[in-house]
Amino acid sequence: MTPPLADLLATARVLALPLHTRFRGVDVREVLLFEGPQGWAEFSPFVEYDDAEASTWLAAAIDFAWTEQPAPLRDRIPVNATVPAVDAGAVAGVLARYDGCRTAKVKVGERGQRLADDVARVRAVREVMGPDGRIRIDANAAWNVDEAEHAVHALAEFDLEYVEQPCESVAELAELRRRVKYMGIPVAADESVRKAADPLAVAAAGAADLLVIKAQPLGGIHRALSIVAESALPAVVSSALDSAIGLSQGAALAAALPELDYDCGLGTASLFVDDVSDARPVGGSISVERVTPDAAALDRLSADTERRNWWLARLERCHALLG
Repeated sequence: MTPPLADLLATARVLALPLHTRFRGVDVREVLLFEGPQGWAEFSPFVEYDDAEASTWLAAAIDFAWTEQPAPLRDRIPVNATVPAVDAGAVAGVLARYDGCRTAKVKVGERGQRLADDVARVRAVREVMGPDGRIRIDANAAWNVDEAEHAVHALAEFDLEYVEQPCESVAELAELRRRVKYMGIPVAADESVRKAADPLAVAAAGAADLLVIKAQPLGGIHRALSIVAESALPAVVSSALDSAIGLSQGAALAAALPELDYDCGLGTASLFVDDVSDARPVGGSISVERVTPDAAALDRLSADTERRNWWLARLERCHALLG
């Protein structure tokens, strides 16, 4: 059952978390936290999402705060470093913030940049990580099939672990996968799972080799586990640029997966200048222990009145949609 709105508002805190480097078009990540019987949870759909989509994120937060979660099968989660669409010269500084991480996810296909910028960035990552490091690229559906095929060929020399969401549609992913299959570079689906009316369509179409799953956009840990089980594909758990509280939910999801073959995208606390708790990776992994925010950090990172009111109004609208 959905708890009364008053129960969410009683502990709601709206925070503004500054980032080291602009990422996903933002320099400051806004999140709303609240506490339930099971602990703290995060509601942080991106500001451009409409209420219908955002309400799924709220359902996930309520589930995490009010419902007992699956028992963990592991106590630490190996994670990847995340490299924003920075200049190649900035790569070493970014990777230095990820203690012990053996895998890096590199953003490519950034608007306003060229493929040459992507090649230079990925080359710099390979130089820093050495031949044993793992590199995966994420285009966030920036390319059509021909562009994606060209990019995969240009970047293949850096020994890619996989390419994440190179194209937007399931049909495009399937076609690209067919074209590059001989190269042995898997295709991963992210937006085609978390933003799809049918998150299993990509698996049914044979359009991906693995799924990238995120707890908030999929409605919570229980539903995400069900999607992975029904897809019968390997899964990588990732964050949606979450605070330490959201990363705690992601870690709980990763800990409950029967199999975890890939490092997870849950090291993104290293993108933040400040957070409500220190969730940065240590030795290439993060703990699955539930996070409680630091009281001083809640005050220090509080959003201004205008933004707080905006988020509380959004919370109320999305709560109404949950019935």
